[in-house]
Amino acid sequence: MGGLALAGIVRLWREAGVGAGVRRWQAGSFLLGWLATGVAVLSPLDALGERRFWLHMVQHEMMMLVAAPLLVLGSPLAALVWGLPARWRGPAARWTRRLGLQAATRVLSTPLTAWWVHAVVLWAWHAPALFEAALRRSWVHDLQHLSFFGSALLFWWGLFQGGHGPGRGRHGAAVFYLFTTTVHTAVLGALLTVSERVWYPVYLERASWGTLSALEDQQLGGLIMWVPGGVVYMVAALVLFARWMDDGPERAAPATGAGQ
Repeated sequence: MGGLALAGIVRLWREAGVGAGVRRWQAGSFLLGWLATGVAVLSPLDALGERRFWLHMVQHEMMMLVAAPLLVLGSPLAALVWGLPARWRGPAARWTRRLGLQAATRVLSTPLTAWWVHAVVLWAWHAPALFEAALRRSWVHDLQHLSFFGSALLFWWGLFQGGHGPGRGRHGAAVFYLFTTTVHTAVLGALLTVSERVWYPVYLERASWGTLSALEDQQLGGLIMWVPGGVVYMVAALVLFARWMDDGPERAAPATGAGQ
């Protein structure tokens, strides 16, 4: 998928000029997103995360808070379309409509739906039974990563690309969804941090690796979700809040004056 999008950017820029359709900063964002995805799932971080909870948390946060928003900001749809051979583009669009993929994507990426999907996925996978199953079975681990990454893409797409209506209302709603996500992820991180028992006993079997005990390992992982993770959400909220203010009365004034 990443290779297809990159090929599409090259083809689009070759035919329409550099920056056409996909801006330079969007292409850079997309490349950085794929780099972050590769570091999260293909580097030694993946194997180390099975030994230490805090490294597992770093991996998940990198997928959800670094790779996913960068990929969404890259506006990859135009690049993906251009990555296809010209004769495939029409049939591909028709098949996605017939299979209901376009309709399903529109529903799932609406901000409220994406918010719920992201929240349920995050909390469900941190339930001890599911988290331990992911550590003990590779296919469950792959499913965990796929659902974390997919729900994060939906969440950020809903914020940056989804429809709340034009202008002020759209950005205001996005700020609200980010704020509430900051709160519920902070609660989960705090519960992991202050807990006096190990939530995932599988890490007790691996506590001899490194200097941290299993409980200290869990507390550090919870702190990573709580503080750095919360900072990312809050920074995104502040950026969207600034855009919300920019869409305020000062932009509405020319339109009002034009109608007089």
